[in-house]
Amino acid sequence: MKMVKKLLVISTLSFTLVGFGTAAGAATQTHVVQKGDTFWNIGSKYGVSVLNLMKQNNKTTSLLYPGQKLVIPATTLSAADKELLARLVSAEAKGESYAGKVAVATVILNRVNHPDFPNTVSEVIYQIDQGYYAFTPVQNGTINQAADEESKRAVDEALAFQGQGQGSLYFYNPQTAASDWVFSRETTITIGNHRFAK
Repeated sequence: MKMVKKLLVISTLSFTLVGFGTAAGAATQTHVVQKGDTFWNIGSKYGVSVLNLMKQNNKTTSLLYPGQKLVIPATTLSAADKELLARLVSAEAKGESYAGKVAVATVILNRVNHPDFPNTVSEVIYQIDQGYYAFTPVQNGTINQAADEESKRAVDEALAFQGQGQGSLYFYNPQTAASDWVFSRETTITIGNHRFAK
């Protein structure tokens, strides 16, 4: 009888492990390379870093062949965080170019990865410093408006761009900025009405 119980426990455990292994394997996404595909547009499509995509597939060059299968790494952001980030981009960069929207999203992602800032998208966006929200749309409520499609694409592109920029941690409009401190930061680039700095 003890042998039957042991056998039952072992077979149940084996079935459970196999079942979990299958579920995890099914969650892995693959992409079949098409003519004209690049790591950049694949990373943008799936919202993953180009560097992580190359690392996941043991690639040291950008050479791709049609028909080649690439494993897509898990995205670093939840759907809720991506939507929140897109709403911030939409509110902060309304009227700015697509490149400006990508740059705004990149600042948030850079902050998440920087030791001087909180380490999640929502904590960065809702951060209060010296009694003030870090981002005006949080203060005035425009962050609660739906994001436009261009802002959503800009977030995916910023995710693909992660780790390759100039490390911008701030952006501001030099025509409306009231803080002398922000003008003391090293400018990395100016896009439209926004100056980006670190």
